[in-house]
Amino acid sequence: MNITQTILVVEDGISDQLLLAEAFRSNGVRNPIRVVNNGTEAIAYLEGRGKYADRVAFPYPAFIMTDVKMAGGAYGFDVLDYLRLHPECGVTPPVVFSASADKDDVQKAYVLGASGYLQKPSTFPQLKDLLSKLHDFWMACELPDMDENGKRLPTNGAGKPG
Repeated sequence: MNITQTILVVEDGISDQLLLAEAFRSNGVRNPIRVVNNGTEAIAYLEGRGKYADRVAFPYPAFIMTDVKMAGGAYGFDVLDYLRLHPECGVTPPVVFSASADKDDVQKAYVLGASGYLQKPSTFPQLKDLLSKLHDFWMACELPDMDENGKRLPTNGAGKPG
């Protein structure tokens, strides 16, 4: 992940928002981190609607971390479902980061297209360690080219298998 690639965090808990940002920063992550409070805001962000219309201020994310159960708007499952139903945007890997260990939540997240499901650690050192590993993995991944609205750009794959 290039340092200009934005991480979108979908989390309703203010303390969790602050802990996640602090853990990323204390690990040396310099990527822009944008935080929204629920699935409704996340979908508006992804669509570039309302206050998220300025793609310079709110660039399309290269990665999404979402809680699943949130107050005040759509859940993380709604974000996953939105990405699944909009495959042109589906190149952004969503990872669920939740306190829930409910097996039904885990299964539903994967069915809806989550790239991973992680349970929130109980201590800050564990959180830092987990986010460090996750960020290192993102840094190693190749992403397809996208336009400023997250739409896949065509490739020049003429004559190549696949």
